[in-house]
Amino acid sequence: MRKITNQELGRPSVEAFAQMSKCPVTVVLDQIRSHNNVGSFFRTGDAFAIEQIYLCGITGTPPHREIHKTALGAELTVPWRYCQETAEAVTSLRAEGYTLLSIEQVEGAISLDAWRFDPTQRYALIFGNEVDGVQQSIVDLCDGAIEIPQCGTKHSLNVSVSGGAVLWEAFRQWKQATR
Repeated sequence: MRKITNQELGRPSVEAFAQMSKCPVTVVLDQIRSHNNVGSFFRTGDAFAIEQIYLCGITGTPPHREIHKTALGAELTVPWRYCQETAEAVTSLRAEGYTLLSIEQVEGAISLDAWRFDPTQRYALIFGNEVDGVQQSIVDLCDGAIEIPQCGTKHSLNVSVSGGAVLWEAFRQWKQATR
């Protein structure tokens, strides 16, 4: 086996990426403390061609050295907006016709492996604070919730790891449906 060079990967230019069809997913980051986690969401959002990211409350915004350190420039390719209040972002997305799903361990949550992505829908996936998760007041505004199945002794994953798992599943199902 030989590693493939960056040139051989055939990645689109920033301009071509901006014009590409996007996975109908918007990420909402609710009170994320770590700039590294924010940067990871930008990088993952770029990889899986999401529409945009809402940065809410205490969540850091570009330009920031720590965000750039993990985003590696993806903060320049994935559109983003800042909202002081997460409820403002969620209310706006609902008015635009998004299905609102918190990524959280709540009563009635659907397991990620049972979730069926509908390519005719637009989704807003809300990820919460590293300690407290998605605020209950925001969960109350959602249409549902997705929980990532786990078997270990810990009860949660790092928020950016959760983002990678959920966004991969959304992207995988979207690509499969749009072939």
